[in-house]
Amino acid sequence: MIRYLILLFLISTTQVFSQILEPVKWSTRTEKISDTEYSLISRAVIDPGWHLYSQTVPEDGPIPTSFVFDDSDGSFELLGGTSEGEGHTVNDPVFGMRIKYFGDSAEFVQRIKVLGDVGTVGAVVEFMVCDDSRCLPPTEVDLRFALGNGPDTFMGESAEELRPKTNDTAVIADKSPAPGTLRGLWSIFFIAFISGFAALLTPCVFPMIPLTVSFFTKQSKSRASGIRNAVLYGMSIVAIYVLLGTAVTAIFGADSLNALATNVWFNLIFFLLLVVFAVSFLGAFEIALPGSWANKVDEQSYKKGGIIGIFFMALALAIVSFSCTGPIVGTLLVEAASKGGLAPIIGMLGFSLAIALPFALFAAFPGWMNTLPRSGGWLNTVKVVLGFLELALAFKFLSQADLVLQLHWLEREVFLAIWIAIFLGLALYLFGKVRLPHDPPLAHISVGRLGLGLLTLTFVVYMLPGMWGAPLNLISAWLPPQEYSESPYGVGFAKTGGTVSGAGHEDLPEGAHLLPPHDIIAFNDYDKGLAYAKQVGKPVLLDFTGWACVNCRKMEQNVWPKPRVLGILKNDVVLVSLYVDDKRPLPEDEITDSKLRPGKKLRYIGQKWSELQALRYRANSQPFYVMMGHDEENLVEPVAYTPDMDQYHGWLKKGIENFRK
Repeated sequence: MIRYLILLFLISTTQVFSQILEPVKWSTRTEKISDTEYSLISRAVIDPGWHLYSQTVPEDGPIPTSFVFDDSDGSFELLGGTSEGEGHTVNDPVFGMRIKYFGDSAEFVQRIKVLGDVGTVGAVVEFMVCDDSRCLPPTEVDLRFALGNGPDTFMGESAEELRPKTNDTAVIADKSPAPGTLRGLWSIFFIAFISGFAALLTPCVFPMIPLTVSFFTKQSKSRASGIRNAVLYGMSIVAIYVLLGTAVTAIFGADSLNALATNVWFNLIFFLLLVVFAVSFLGAFEIALPGSWANKVDEQSYKKGGIIGIFFMALALAIVSFSCTGPIVGTLLVEAASKGGLAPIIGMLGFSLAIALPFALFAAFPGWMNTLPRSGGWLNTVKVVLGFLELALAFKFLSQADLVLQLHWLEREVFLAIWIAIFLGLALYLFGKVRLPHDPPLAHISVGRLGLGLLTLTFVVYMLPGMWGAPLNLISAWLPPQEYSESPYGVGFAKTGGTVSGAGHEDLPEGAHLLPPHDIIAFNDYDKGLAYAKQVGKPVLLDFTGWACVNCRKMEQNVWPKPRVLGILKNDVVLVSLYVDDKRPLPEDEITDSKLRPGKKLRYIGQKWSELQALRYRANSQPFYVMMGHDEENLVEPVAYTPDMDQYHGWLKKGIENFRK
């Protein structure tokens, strides 16, 4: 337990120097089919957390993987196209389309027929990779396939050959781990911790607190030994649930959980499972493990004694309380599976800590037991509330399956209508207008129950405008995307922000354009943007971005529209957006030799900006933001993907303040 907490602390407080990333390693081999036919096999090994896009990406999506084989001398011919593995096909809410990608590894096979004397075949693969918080620009790697006596395997160009040799000062950026990944782990831990307290307040667990604490204090020879045993009991609870999370990660694989979570059948099965959990919480039936399990474990706790006996007592608690904790634990593991990596372990750590803490604390301070409320009908109310929440969460998984299949059965309005009905039902239950099978007679409504009912009703009222297109930012991560809707531009969906000071829309500077939907004046050319910034006396905000960069769009859709950030982008800086995947050719007089890859030419606009980012800032992931003055020196350390609006706004303000000094 302590080890995992230390790990999280170190991850959250450690920053490393930014670097050129190379998450994909290429190798090749050949297989002889006949005297004249060969299979050329290209294998990509992909770092954990990254994914490589397929060759068949829809138009207006991310950059697909593509192969170009050098058959210019006519010594061989291609037989059909390049085949690829099954991969994972998911619905991407940012691009609004189904996209296929590969994780861990991928193989591509091209068959050829040899027509003459040929020993090796050359090829170039162009590809794009992304993880949860950044994308890299399109990359080209030279491949070589040996048909004769050459080496059986050829490795693609090494990252060291591609690293820029420069004396420029490296900037500090959050690169390892990705910020989005870290936030995901902390959010899982926090949600699991709150869920653990919710489970603590259920009829299966809450009455066990005074019984268990009394047992330890009475059976122990001294107060100190009683406290020690209770602490060991709490640590055993933590160990049991963390082992469960570890088992889930080990069985499914840390890197495959995220891919599994986007599978249609996975989402459908867990939709049904969560509905069953919800119905159980609402009182239709009880979910329990066989009673013989609890009896055998309880028997072992008395036989073994000592630390082992305490562990078996904790295991008995986990089994006996399964009817209440099982649905919560199952839901947490399902949600953690969608995050992948250590999320199931972190989730079980947070959940078990919340359950274990009261046993240790009340054993240390027995006087606190008098402050505990008595068991009663309120415990059943907690259970029913959890049932409504489980039911609402179930439709998140059904929505995910609908998005992947693009059936349009559960569009945004339908999803919201279901949630409005569920939470309205919860509000009516809390107000005493609806009774369920195990509810005792309700003589009056407590202040706490009334307050929770009013809060739930407020949430229902908040969701209502979403039926006509309001963005609903508080729950946007749970809803189908805005465009997956019957009325994506209905009531409540409008452009944000005010007017631009100092420039009219009809009189834009040379080389500038308005960036929709917020009407920010932006440049796509470095030199023109810098010249305009000098003319108007403002700092430059370099935005290294990409047309196919998912997290660039998230920043533009979720962070930039916030009033404080939008005001700065419109009035206090000159935005220069440099698209590293821009495939438009450079003018002939701008085509130059690459400094990163000797012998190669920079022929496209995106290559020019990608090389600028790598040479000057030693970084190649997007989004990447640089605030600089007219002398082209950094005003503040560059940042990458920063979904926290306050953090991003503070970074912008610091850069502007340094510019004005």
